[in-house]
Amino acid sequence: MYFTDRGIEELVERRGDEQVSVEWLAERLRDFVDANPEFETAVERLATYLARYDEDDDSL
Repeated sequence: MYFTDRGIEELVERRGDEQVSVEWLAERLRDFVDANPEFETAVERLATYLARYDEDDDSL
């Protein structure tokens, strides 16, 4: 288990029954980067990964 799995598990436990829009998620990511600019690259990579998730596996 990666260290990040703890945060992911907490997210599922606390908000797993909720449905959110992509727009809501994008705003939360922007808020996070505004508060934590050192994570800008990681958030950008995550957003790109999610945006392209349903494309061919070769492009991920």
